[in-house]
Amino acid sequence: MQKTRLGISVGLLCSAVYFTGLFSGYIVPVILTGYVLLFEENEWLKKNAVKAVALMAFFSLLTVLFNLIPDAVSFIGNIAAAFGGNFGINLLTRIVAAIVDVIDIVEKILFIGLGFKALNQGSISVPVVDTLINKYI
Repeated sequence: MQKTRLGISVGLLCSAVYFTGLFSGYIVPVILTGYVLLFEENEWLKKNAVKAVALMAFFSLLTVLFNLIPDAVSFIGNIAAAFGGNFGINLLTRIVAAIVDVIDIVEKILFIGLGFKALNQGSISVPVVDTLINKYI
């Protein structure tokens, strides 16, 4: 079992990055990933720390993109209301909310799985993110 400069195992540090990505905001995982990139030499650890932050950004972007739909409908409704009209699609808003809930569930399940797999220096393949990380790191 390889150890980090902190004296803990590589898998435990990587697991900490994944779990802080799940339970906290962006600050702690980004700081941990910065530490890993600057001071640790293990390639697997570096790739997985970056993968954690990249997955967080990916899921945030996906959520924002889906939430643009109800925002656009609300914008049209506000313009219609300014001229005395009425416009709204409640069903669309509910469908988007359900899709965003599914995205959140998938993100949580994926991060839990990645966190536990990292303890044994394993990983779960996420093709799009893995391809980008292998290309740039």
